[in-house]
Amino acid sequence: MRLGGIETIKVDARIIAATNVDLKTLVDQGRFRDDLYYRLNVISVQLPPLRDRKEDIPLLADHFVQKFCDENTRPHLQVVPEVLRSLMEYNWPGNVRELENVIERAVVLAPTGTITSELIQDHITMPSSKARAEEISLLNGKSLFEIVDTFERKVIVQMLESTNWSQTEAAEKFAVPLSTLNSKVKRLGIDVKRKAAR
Repeated sequence: MRLGGIETIKVDARIIAATNVDLKTLVDQGRFRDDLYYRLNVISVQLPPLRDRKEDIPLLADHFVQKFCDENTRPHLQVVPEVLRSLMEYNWPGNVRELENVIERAVVLAPTGTITSELIQDHITMPSSKARAEEISLLNGKSLFEIVDTFERKVIVQMLESTNWSQTEAAEKFAVPLSTLNSKVKRLGIDVKRKAAR
């Protein structure tokens, strides 16, 4: 029955809802309506993050290449094996949306009929052995808490970069309250406003 109406309208519909937060926890916290939760939670499908199902990356990459080639009226581009290898090795903190953005950018900027490493290297940079050694050396002499803060700051910055510095979207992807992320951003000295203004 529509708001303000007096007539019941019958509908035949199936609702598919998706979220990256724990709705049951939000219900327990009083932040999500329990009646809506129980109406939606009939069949639940858990979809792991992209880093835990990397076998999906080639199919997803091919799908996005085709999608953006069609949207930009370009012939289907080929992804070179080196690029596919880099895509498989990357951990994708922004999940499928991040992969989609990387492929879209590569399709738009590709000057030839192939997607090469140059088109994704600004976004996906796999650390070299030398870089890993330098990173380890930087941690020498630091306490466990300092090391944890270093890596936590790095992960948060990477996530914020993937969401164009949207703290709300980053908090949703991390499945934490926005207030928790804000607190960590302040504690770790991450200058969100300055970064977002770039």
